[in-house]
Amino acid sequence: MKTKIVTIGAVSACLFLSLGSMSADDKQAADKQQAQTAAKKPTPAPSATALPAGAVLTAPGTYSYTDPQGKKWIYRRTPFGVVRLDDSPERAAAKTAAVNGAGIKATEDGDTVHFERQGPFGLWKWDKKKSELDETEKAALRNSQDGEKTASKQDQ
Repeated sequence: MKTKIVTIGAVSACLFLSLGSMSADDKQAADKQQAQTAAKKPTPAPSATALPAGAVLTAPGTYSYTDPQGKKWIYRRTPFGVVRLDDSPERAAAKTAAVNGAGIKATEDGDTVHFERQGPFGLWKWDKKKSELDETEKAALRNSQDGEKTASKQDQ
């Protein structure tokens, strides 16, 4: 055990002495090389997506803007900068479908409602009491109840 400590101490002492014996000319050369390396690094391009001057605040962190060509855009502030999204009818339809509970299967079990929805990583399942449902979940429950009524009428 003592020999290991002496060996490690001797190695660290040699390293310390070799660093201390570096001449001033060597230090200047090393500094110059670091400065040249830093100068060669490309500077990042300015952000191509910046908030335009005529953008109108629609929600916290969200702005709408119509460019001179008449195209509508949505700008959102994120932790990574400003993001520009196309304000298209498809986006509005998808948002409306989500609020209307489309794609969510709801089944009642007494005072509890069981929900299922296909997500990007598989099937998402959750349960809630009827008194705690939000608007989307209420719409999904109504859609499921309407679907059952239609199916039962077709069976008759």
